[in-house]
Amino acid sequence: MKIEIIRSRRKTMAIQIKPDLSVVVRAPYGISKREINEFIECKYDWIERKLQEMCRRKEEQKNHSHLTEAQVKELARKALGYIPSRVEYYAPIVGVDYNRITIRNQKTRWGSCSSKGNLNFNCFLMMAPPEVIDYVVVHELCHRKQMNHSKAFWDEVARVCPNYKEARNWLKEHGT
Repeated sequence: MKIEIIRSRRKTMAIQIKPDLSVVVRAPYGISKREINEFIECKYDWIERKLQEMCRRKEEQKNHSHLTEAQVKELARKALGYIPSRVEYYAPIVGVDYNRITIRNQKTRWGSCSSKGNLNFNCFLMMAPPEVIDYVVVHELCHRKQMNHSKAFWDEVARVCPNYKEARNWLKEHGT
């Protein structure tokens, strides 16, 4: 494995795995080559694991990019039949109201909430387990109380969805 080393005025060492699967170690000027090699050796298993995860994600992305327009429309139809009922269920639990619900084919977001209370959800959520969909619904509804990702926001999410971190991790691992 080829590892690029970039020295700078930073105080600590860090490892970066780039989308092209190249590995970069960033290190302070004063660190010796031996210390950098020890750091890499210590983190070798982590680097290998992350490279494998990224390879798997790239493969999953390739598989999903082969969905036909008809398949995407079918996901949107299913989402329109399912997600509004989950929003209706969770809104009183969160203690908020909402306006319009829109289902979209988005590349970078699972959901969003406007300041006017309009909720948008990605049709690809229908490829996730139900508890992950519920987490995204709760996440967006909690933005009706907190339009940020502050501690108060995450406390509200945790109140309604105690296992939200598992759902969030699922999205990070499989959400491509």
